[in-house]
Formats: sequence, structure tokens, C-alpha cells
Amino acid sequence: MKSQCCNAEIEELKGGEGILSPTTGALICSSCKKYCIRKKDWTGNKKSTFTTLGASSHSGHDRQIDDYYATEARAIDKLFYALGSDLSASVWECACGEGHLSQRMNDLLPHLSIRNSDLVDRGFNCEIIDFLKYNNPDSFSGEIITNPPYKYAQEFVEKAIETITAGHLVCMFLKLTFLEGQKRKKMFEKYPPKTVCVSSERLKCALNGDFDNTGSSAAAYAWFVWEKGYTGETIIKWI
Repeated sequence: MKSQCCNAEIEELKGGEGILSPTTGALICSSCKKYCIRKKDWTGNKKSTFTTLGASSHSGHDRQIDDYYATEARAIDKLFYALGSDLSASVWECACGEGHLSQRMNDLLPHLSIRNSDLVDRGFNCEIIDFLKYNNPDSFSGEIITNPPYKYAQEFVEKAIETITAGHLVCMFLKLTFLEGQKRKKMFEKYPPKTVCVSSERLKCALNGDFDNTGSSAAAYAWFVWEKGYTGETIIKWI
């Protein structure tokens, strides 16, 4: 067996499977001692690697033009469990799509007053609003809960915090990789999340809301929760 890195023989055990890393199972090259892959064992490419890792800009299909990926409704169950009694009577779902999250919120808490809006009419009874152009600071006395288009996630967070009144919450369903990046670091320093509620199981986000043809997710997600006016340390929870 030849290694990818320097075409050297891979050291073999009795079973002929090569030297394996105890943590990753990767084979080790006998020449440079680096982790490697046997030739012809991997039939993918760099795009396949990023897809497996759940990188947002490398998917097995083209991104939807408006970045519409519906969220599995049970994500709301996890959020409400984490929030407990901190939820107010009014919620704005500002990227509601076909209403997956809003309908689940209504199922769990029928008394909630839910305002639904989106940039595009997807057949759900909602207002058509470009949320990023909404210009009415400190006007909404309630929580903003949504899974925003990922490419505009930071803009959605900042606009939502601007829009709600003090003491209310912004809850965004985002990949854990949202924690990364210099630009977002500055935002986190200005607006520290009160909690980051990490999902302990994989939840699906379906292209165009098509859950039937959506496989299991390789991406880790969390609910990022901001309280307007909060300046303390961020707490990590597992839900």
C-alpha cells in the first residue's frame, strides 16, 4: 500500500490494515510518519471534504438563491426548554419561510402572539418585509426568533438587537462556526450573547424546505441568545 504524501509504503499490522491513529483511525506513512490516506481509498475531492465537515460554502448542491434552508421544527422545543420562563408573550419570526418554526412555537405555546415576515412569499401567511432594511429601532417589545440566511447572519443579529426593546431576546439558530471570524469577534465584543445553547444532536436544515430529500446533517448547530443590554460573560449550555 502506498501513501498519498510521499508514495512510501504504509507500515502494516498483522491484519494488513496499516498503522492506525488511536483517535482518528487514520493510517500513518512509514516514511514521514504523517497521517495519510491509502491511494484509491478516497474518491472525493476538496469539495467533498468540506461538505463532510459541514462548511457553509461547500455543499453537495448549489446554494438556494435566497439562502432558504428551513429548520427542523424540533429546534424550537430545544430553545424553549433552554429559555424556560424567560420568553415574553410576543415573538417576531423575521425569516419565517414556510412557517416551520412559527407553527411549532404556536403548537407549544398557543398564547404567543407571533409576527411572521419574510423577504419572499413562500405560501405562508406572512408580511413581506426586507428585514435588513427595517428601520425602526427599539420598537418591538418581544423576542426575535429565527434561522436567518447564513450569509447575512451577522446583519440579522445586529438588526434584531437594534429593533427590540431593552431586556428582550434575540434567538438565532446558527452553525457553531458562527463563533469564528475577526468581523464577528468585534460584534461579540459589542454584543456578547447571554447564552449559546449547543444542540447535543444533529438537526436538519432542508434546502427549500424539502425534508423528505434531506439526509442527516454533518453540521453542528446552536441557538445563540442575546439579551438587549446584557454585558456579562457568555454561558454555554448543552440542549
